[in-house]
Amino acid sequence: MAFSWNLASDFQQMWAFPFMQHAFEAGTMVAVIAGVMGYFVVLRRSTFVAHAFSEIGFAGASGAVYLAQVLSIAWLSSTDAAAYGMLVGSSLGGTTIAVLSRRSSHRDVYVGIVLAFALGIGLLFLSLYTGYATEAISLLFGEILGIASTDVLRTLVFTIIILGGVGLIYRPLLFSSLDEAVAEAKGLPTLLIGVVFLLLVAVAVSVAVQVTGVLLIFSLMVTPAATAQHLASKPSRVIAISAALALMVTWVGLFVSFYEPYPASFFITAIVFVIYIIVRVFHRRIRTPGEHRKDWKDRVLVSTKDYSS
Repeated sequence: MAFSWNLASDFQQMWAFPFMQHAFEAGTMVAVIAGVMGYFVVLRRSTFVAHAFSEIGFAGASGAVYLAQVLSIAWLSSTDAAAYGMLVGSSLGGTTIAVLSRRSSHRDVYVGIVLAFALGIGLLFLSLYTGYATEAISLLFGEILGIASTDVLRTLVFTIIILGGVGLIYRPLLFSSLDEAVAEAKGLPTLLIGVVFLLLVAVAVSVAVQVTGVLLIFSLMVTPAATAQHLASKPSRVIAISAALALMVTWVGLFVSFYEPYPASFFITAIVFVIYIIVRVFHRRIRTPGEHRKDWKDRVLVSTKDYSS
């Protein structure tokens, strides 16, 4: 198949295939999750954490696939085992990292320690597995065009959980992200906020890997948010722009991949990277992330009430 001059006709032709409908449905939800969570990931300087979660989750997926084979669980397919293993592995890793490092600014060392241990465990499970670990390995690069209706439903459930969780802790999370020390001095439970945030990121990463894969998670979780920070300063606007960018590149990447013999994850990562470079180089109102943090730190500190009262 090839593009024509009638894009509406091309879209109708593509939309006639159920697997493309599922891909767009899941891709839309994943893009919104990545755009929203990505803002706080970038603001809290936790991009390495997001990347580590994807690899820690890969170890969980490998372990789940192996255990499903050893225990001969008939009702659990290897695909579902990999997905749930990814979620459990990421969540356990996130909790461990949050407990070991109370402050996000001192988190890199502990992330590296947990990541190295998880990768070793994942390698062990892959060596023990006697079949073809295609389900676990496919998480490395994403399989959005192979998503089934059950995967879409599962993604919807996780989307509601993640967005609902962010909505519940939005203000204290924003406050602690801008200045964790001041937030703690005002009585905010920064450790609890950090644990909840990392758990939400872990779930978001587990959902997003089906689109971009473990190795390309930065494309949706970090790049749109980093781009949006140069286009606005108000948090709600940055989040909206980040989600909109993630949506746009996901839709365009899926549409182009249907007509071209290349994976959707390649187009998604390439498009969002080009957009970031254009905005970073040519936008006249470029604001560095540090400037963004300083402006909003002052405003939030003034407007936020004392949580200790």
